[in-house]
Amino acid sequence: MPNPLLDFSALPRFASIRAEHVEPAVDRLIAEGRGTIERLASLDVAPTWENFVEPLDDANEKLARMWAQVSHLNAVLNSPELRTAYNASLPKVTQYFSEQGQDQRLHAGFKALRAAGAFESAPPARKRHVENELRDFRLGGAELPPPEKARFLAIQEELAKLASRFQDNVLDATNDFGLFVEDEAELSGIPQDVRDTAREAAAKEGREGWKLTLHMPCYQPVMQYADHHGLRERMYRAYVTRASEFGKPEWDNTSNIRRLLELRAEGARLLGYTSFADVSLATKMAASPGEALEFLDDLARRSKPFAERDMEELRAFARGDLNLADVRASDAAYVSEKLRQRRYSFSDQEVKQYFPEEDVIAGMFRVVETIYGVKIRGAEAETWHPTVRFYEISDAAGGRIGQFYLDLYARESKRGGAWMDDAINRRRRGSRVQTPVAFLTCNFSAPVGGKPALFTHNEVNTLFHEFGHGLHQLLTQVDVLGVTGINGVEWDAVELPSQFMENFCWEWDVVAPMTRHVDTGERIPRALFDRMIAAKNFQSGMQFVRQLEFALFDMHLHFDFDPARGEVLKLLESVRAKVAVIPAPGYNRFPNQFSHIFAGGYAAGYYSYKWAEVLSSDAYGAFEEGGVLNPEVGEKFRREVLASGGSRPALESFVAFRGRKPQIDALLRHNGMTFRA
Repeated sequence: MPNPLLDFSALPRFASIRAEHVEPAVDRLIAEGRGTIERLASLDVAPTWENFVEPLDDANEKLARMWAQVSHLNAVLNSPELRTAYNASLPKVTQYFSEQGQDQRLHAGFKALRAAGAFESAPPARKRHVENELRDFRLGGAELPPPEKARFLAIQEELAKLASRFQDNVLDATNDFGLFVEDEAELSGIPQDVRDTAREAAAKEGREGWKLTLHMPCYQPVMQYADHHGLRERMYRAYVTRASEFGKPEWDNTSNIRRLLELRAEGARLLGYTSFADVSLATKMAASPGEALEFLDDLARRSKPFAERDMEELRAFARGDLNLADVRASDAAYVSEKLRQRRYSFSDQEVKQYFPEEDVIAGMFRVVETIYGVKIRGAEAETWHPTVRFYEISDAAGGRIGQFYLDLYARESKRGGAWMDDAINRRRRGSRVQTPVAFLTCNFSAPVGGKPALFTHNEVNTLFHEFGHGLHQLLTQVDVLGVTGINGVEWDAVELPSQFMENFCWEWDVVAPMTRHVDTGERIPRALFDRMIAAKNFQSGMQFVRQLEFALFDMHLHFDFDPARGEVLKLLESVRAKVAVIPAPGYNRFPNQFSHIFAGGYAAGYYSYKWAEVLSSDAYGAFEEGGVLNPEVGEKFRREVLASGGSRPALESFVAFRGRKPQIDALLRHNGMTFRA
């Protein structure tokens, strides 16, 4: 039977993919890719786009498309067999692309393309791709002497293995925990739908009572609503000690963190950089680690007074109304929810009843269809799980623009968080344009008790956020593989379209039509929505400094921290002393679960969330000025930001849309802060 991972004629054949297909597909495509490289290296004519770049893209795209399917399945339908197959092939894939990044023959080909007389008159996207390739050859070690090249290659392979192990450990530690509760009194305050899911989870294991887990649809409402202090403390401790020395030794990420940092620093030195942060920022908007730190320090200086005010209000409320002498980390979400209910007379659970899945999705699609002039409809495709949906985006004339999978619910076989990833990129093949396909993944509560899935307003924000990433990938009009969609976009600008989409979740004309009470069918009352708006920036100072804590820790960790001499936890303590307002207990092991920087793409880049928030807030300001659902403003944003992808610097795209460079005012206004220098 043919290997489904080698079929590129249409969409991925998820129903047919098995773990045993992975290694043969990887071996074959790598062999074909190396054969292509050898042919290109022996060209007896000057390299051109057609005889050099396109054949290389053809080979690399096949391997990337195949590996995207495997990586995605490993993240959303993890099994021992698939994990073994993935980890066995990961070094091969890493080595192939790392070797290619060091191939002096390919490097020479791209340099010849850059030096050719026809280069200056080439289409901008092609020029951008060639310039990016030359930069990436330098960052990939192509200019190193042979011994250093070999060492750099070995570093990249070990880094890939460590990142995969880090993520596996977090997933395993998360899945391993289960707190069985037999006395329903201990569940006081916890929403009924969470209890129903917990009872089902216990029944599946043949147990009486309720099983509480560390998956976000369970953990978050427990921390937010459980009246039982001891229960919150046990759940919090289990969550913040995952993949640490407090659990199973084989899942402890402590040594993995140190090794990752050592290898990143060594690789940076081989390339001639002072730190890994310098390497990371070579492909970002921020010019240097110093500029990124100055940006973060400035925001910290401005925002901490607001965070301290938020925390003092929380402590005063806890003492006066809840008889709590202090607010510990395990109490913060609970006390905050009680204060918000007291101040604004609503709870997340009350609001949640108005956001059933079908209405939310339809409302989100309505926004996109209105401002971008597209149509979104359900379509048919093989999926990896029965609950996964598939959609198609078309233009006004019915022509296909792109397609995407939507996987909304949490599962034990699925890593936590929410993300977008590419399955297929837009690309021109002769007279035909290959339309892009994206994966959109969340971890929300599944339907329970015969009712539809219900989303908190925060989850609605998350869904809009990820769809913003998806639209960046799907609405591109760039046909060059290396800079289409999100490819080639500076990492500190990639959050612009996603954060931008979140703003619509606070507009009455957007929210009202997407609501329907699960029991009564009524729209959300305007009075309730107005209270939500009033509460929008509730504790925004605390939330602001929390993100800054993560970003400063990440940047210092990769810039001026010595893993051979320093202690990671002490660095984190020093950052917290500077910006945090909620004391963390001594057993907190947040770094051991910080997958964004140790198993994702955000190493020395977590600052990007705040950096891009300046861009996204300012961009949304144009909609506030011209009409929130204004198709003319939407068409311009689509054309200048979404459609241009990575074909030009992100700052140029922003200026083309906004008519000027970004300003911080909208960010501060959207967070309800009037900062004083």
